[in-house]
Amino acid sequence: MPFPARWPYPFWIAHRGGGRLAPENTLAALRVARERGYAFAELDVTLSADGVAFLLHDERLERTTDGRGAAARRPWAELAVLDAGRWFGARHRGEPLPTLDAALDAALELDLLLNLELKPGAADARRLGRAVAERVAGRWPAERAPAPLLSSFDPAAVAAAGEAAPGLARALLFEALPSGGLDRALALGCRAIGAEHVSLDRAAIAAAHAVGLAVLAYTVDEPADAERLRSAGVDGLFTDAIDLFDPRGGSP
Repeated sequence: MPFPARWPYPFWIAHRGGGRLAPENTLAALRVARERGYAFAELDVTLSADGVAFLLHDERLERTTDGRGAAARRPWAELAVLDAGRWFGARHRGEPLPTLDAALDAALELDLLLNLELKPGAADARRLGRAVAERVAGRWPAERAPAPLLSSFDPAAVAAAGEAAPGLARALLFEALPSGGLDRALALGCRAIGAEHVSLDRAAIAAAHAVGLAVLAYTVDEPADAERLRSAGVDGLFTDAIDLFDPRGGSP
């Protein structure tokens, strides 16, 4: 399946689901993003010890759950009973870690598009890339295009996702765009790159566009930064400040 010539995803992306308004990487976060008018949300995906794809940003469990230790060493049966909402506030007590399948189902129900960032952590990067791509390709209806965008800082995860599901759009992520970074993304068959917003300027964005790559910037929480990047031609902005930016109008 050829990639569309036009970038098909919305400009504003709710970071980790619901930005700063909900416990990150939960179904509650997706509901908050939709309530705020967002049509595109980013989530982090990793693997349990027994190969279940689920949502979590960190390699370890302590920051966002009541569990301890490396997530990749725990089977899903142990991860499924953890509380992933209490750390954020009492009203979210009991919010579980979602599986990727649950997140895909929720996004379809809410009419949300997704950017799934592959977070190998201690897990095998290629195994993660294959697992996520296969689940998305098998579960996301063809008539609900575009399918989730798959992205990662890990080239091996990006490559494996492309091998498993060549029709899914992918993005290679950088902290700052290095020399040769665009060539790396193109060699992997990516449709986009992502980078920390302070490292991007008009020239870098134009260079990516010239070779057919969209440019996404993270994490943009100040109106001045958003305006600078929008003027420079960026294709999408990740934000935690989903209460500050209006995704329907693009301004506070």
